[in-house]
Amino acid sequence: MKKAQDMYIHLKGLKIYAFHGVFAQENKIGAEYTINIRLKTDFSQAAQTDKLENTINYGEVFDVIKSEMSIPSKLLEHVVYRIAERLFNEFLSVEEVHIELYKQNPPMGAECMHTGIEVTYFR
Repeated sequence: MKKAQDMYIHLKGLKIYAFHGVFAQENKIGAEYTINIRLKTDFSQAAQTDKLENTINYGEVFDVIKSEMSIPSKLLEHVVYRIAERLFNEFLSVEEVHIELYKQNPPMGAECMHTGIEVTYFR
């Protein structure tokens, strides 16, 4: 059998309430955030063996994201950097972390569904 070239684990549309922002109101009231994560890893052994220990447990990935999201930051850029660092440190098989982080209803004086950032980090 041929080896797959690219393998990704996705967590899309995660909803987390958190307290990030530059303005005092954002840190007091908080907001809902939507997070999409894509992890590049080799899970070919898990595909063959059907064993969780041969891949990345997405429940554990969510625990990392939830933990980092609970730490207030001024900038979303800082939040995603911390999330990526933790994922690389806790899951050694991760080669790449792609994160999209969106703040719902941002306080900017205009009607806007969400604002956010997107970044890809490589090991």
